Amino acid sequence: MNRIPFWKMQGSGNDFVLIDHRRSFISDGERAGFARKVCAPKFGVGADGLIFLESSATVDFRWRFFNADGSEAEMCGNGGRCAARFAYLHGIAGEKMAFETLAGVIHAEVLDRRVKLELSPPHGLRLGLEIPLSAKTWTGHFINTGVPHVVLPLADLEAAPVTEVGRAIRFHSLFEPAGTNVNFIRRSGFRELQVRTYERGVEAETLACGTGSVAAALIASRLWGMASPVVVHPASGETLKIYFDAAGDIFRSVFLEGGAAVVFQGELWRDEL
Repeated sequence: MNRIPFWKMQGSGNDFVLIDHRRSFISDGERAGFARKVCAPKFGVGADGLIFLESSATVDFRWRFFNADGSEAEMCGNGGRCAARFAYLHGIAGEKMAFETLAGVIHAEVLDRRVKLELSPPHGLRLGLEIPLSAKTWTGHFINTGVPHVVLPLADLEAAPVTEVGRAIRFHSLFEPAGTNVNFIRRSGFRELQVRTYERGVEAETLACGTGSVAAALIASRLWGMASPVVVHPASGETLKIYFDAAGDIFRSVFLEGGAAVVFQGELWRDEL
């Protein structure tokens, strides 16, 4: 193919390039470099990640998700919602669907411009984790919601050292070899949170992180007794709803609901490879 059709979509301020790859034309060896070029501002389309939708023998489709740095991620909540709406609008799946990820099979329901996504069961919960850095030791809380997340409650979210501390924790030896995402959270209501996130793979603060918002809500339920649904306000100012059933340290039926908007569509030239 000399030109590659794509869609640009965003979910809560996380933006993605999506490509229908059911007829494969980009080899495995090319994908990481392709993702870096496509996601780079000024040189490419510019995005937080690149999503390939591929054929599946068992469910509606399979996805491959690449971060802006070319690394492949297990899961992405905001990207998953965009992929689900993309699949629905392209006739790949109906309003209710299932798709394969490296984190397991994900179920989704398209609700007009919003999508409700059921995540794989969270695991690895660790509360009160001491994280020594050069300046101070931080107390964080860890959970894997498809990808690893550390959650740090703060009183002043505006002054949070998201980039400096987020990067130091992301690469901390406690979380090797995979690393971790880092979420700074503040309780803003009875069942409401504000969240700022340093994202692994983007290596910067992003306007939102779906799996990070889920991690924040689940940790808040353990720390402060927050019940489902929890409303999360990421840096983008949009609203995400997190639903879950909790029994002690076990979480089941975890859903992430939020918008998935089409920004534009176009064609990439093979020059990007």
